[in-house]
Amino acid sequence: MHKPRVFTLAASVIAVGVVLAGCAQVPDAPSAGDGKQVVAPVAPSGSPAAAPIPKKSVPQFDPSTLPIGTLYKNPANDRNEVILGDVRHTAVLIGDSQSEPPGSWPRTALADLGYKVYSVARGGTGYVAATKAAGNYIDALQRGDWVLPYGAPALIVIEGGGNDASRNASDEQITANANRIIAALKKQYPQTRLAMIGTLARGANAGGGRRTQVDTLLRGIAAKNGTPFFSVGDWITKYQVAGDLIDGVHLNPAGHAKLAGVLAADMAAAGFTLQADPTH
Repeated sequence: MHKPRVFTLAASVIAVGVVLAGCAQVPDAPSAGDGKQVVAPVAPSGSPAAAPIPKKSVPQFDPSTLPIGTLYKNPANDRNEVILGDVRHTAVLIGDSQSEPPGSWPRTALADLGYKVYSVARGGTGYVAATKAAGNYIDALQRGDWVLPYGAPALIVIEGGGNDASRNASDEQITANANRIIAALKKQYPQTRLAMIGTLARGANAGGGRRTQVDTLLRGIAAKNGTPFFSVGDWITKYQVAGDLIDGVHLNPAGHAKLAGVLAADMAAAGFTLQADPTH
C-alpha cells in the first residue's frame, strides 16, 4: 500500500522580481508645460528613485482541494490532518473499545443522526489510559498517534473513561487530561460542535463501581466546560443489556444495536441531528 503524500504549506509565498541594473536607461525627465524641467525624484544616494513596482496578488492555496485521503501538514498547528470528501457532514469520534468496532453503539447512533463518521477510537485508551500503539486522548492528538480531519467537521464526540476506571486513574488525573483535550479540540476546531459520552456501566446500585463514578466525574467536567454530555453510567442496567455483554464490559452486536437506538434518540432530543444544507 502506498503511503499517503504529506503536503506542507510554506509560511509565506515569496514573489521575486529581478531588476537587472544597466539593462534599461532611466527615461529623460518630462517637460512641464511652461518649458521648465520637472526634476525626477532623487533617492538618498543621489541616484534617481525607481518607480514602485506594484505587487501582484498571489492566490491562496486551498488544502481542501487536495485528493481525498491526503495527509496535509497544517501550519496552524503543525499537525498532519487528513483531507475528507465531506467534512462538513462528518462527525469525528474519539473513544475506546466501546466506539472502535464498525458497528459500535456510538458509531451507529451518529450514523443514524445523519453524519458520516470518522473514528479514531482505539481500544485500551482513555483520558489517562494508553497502550503501546496509542497514547491517551491528549497525547494521541499532540503526538499524532491518530490523525484528525482538515477543515471544520460538523461534530466531535469524545467517549470513554472505562479504561481509566479499570486502571485506577485518579479523579485529578482524569480531570486534568479531560480539560486538556477539550481545550485543544475547541482551539483546533472553533466552529465545530463538541459533545461527550460517558462511561458505560451498570449503575451505582447495581455494581457499577468505579466506572459509574468516572461517568459522574466526566459529567461534571463537561458541565464546567459548557459541553453537552450524555451519561451512560447506568445504561447496562437501565436498558437491560447485561445479557448482551460478552465479557462483562463489551457488548455483542445485539447490545450495540439496542444502545445505539437509545443514544441516537437522546442526541436527537438534544438537537444533534445533522441539519440539511439550506436550499438556494
